[in-house]
Amino acid sequence: MTALKPLAALGHAILQLLAAIGRVAIFAATSASHVVRPPFYIKEFAYSLMAIGYFSLPVVGMTAFFTGGALALQIYSGGARFSAEAVVPQIVAIGMVRELGPVLVGLMIAARVTSSIAAEIATMKVTEQIDALVTLSTNPAKYLTLPRVLAATLVVPLLVGIGDIIGVAGGFAVGVGQLGFNPATYLRNTVEFLEFSDISSSLMKGAVFGFIAAMMGCYYGMNSGRGAQGVGKATKSSVEAAAVLILAANFLLTNLFFSA
Repeated sequence: MTALKPLAALGHAILQLLAAIGRVAIFAATSASHVVRPPFYIKEFAYSLMAIGYFSLPVVGMTAFFTGGALALQIYSGGARFSAEAVVPQIVAIGMVRELGPVLVGLMIAARVTSSIAAEIATMKVTEQIDALVTLSTNPAKYLTLPRVLAATLVVPLLVGIGDIIGVAGGFAVGVGQLGFNPATYLRNTVEFLEFSDISSSLMKGAVFGFIAAMMGCYYGMNSGRGAQGVGKATKSSVEAAAVLILAANFLLTNLFFSA
């Protein structure tokens, strides 16, 4: 029996993981089912658009700009080892648009928005505001979850597009100002190297990452424990889950879009 304890522990962990995946899937499906059923809370949706989209622009812009600049420096330094410094514009463009842009924006949204959503909804649960919504015949999933998830799914691709542009601009600023590239040549190489599939895949990743970030915030907020400790645990768990799922989804989507 002692020899079977590790297998039993492993089986228990796997069952817990599958149960958690099932709960999240049911929660997501239930939330998505309200898209086509009235009533629609336009005010909550508009507020979520502003909170997730507009107010995330500063952190997304700064993150993308400095990442693009650092990427240009790294590529130039690495390319110098085999006389390939000229590829800086092309690699910065494809690196930012295909990979770094959507992933960094997704992680910034997870850090900023997922934590905010989880803390807000968990606090509402602790203070029994969600129970009050039920008493008033208002579906919490429709009033709290759907506007935030829908807004994130729609607005994060826009943030990714803006982040891609700013990231490429950061590489351009470093390439022209510090590495001595000709501005016109740098821009021409960037535009000619990018393809429509690079841009479309980046925006699709943004939609998926936005959905994941908002859904994890809502799920952990709705299922938080009581008290301040429950709110803190829900906030921490939501960010951890969102970050891991975003990175896992990025691998799957990259494999889907760009596998040979």
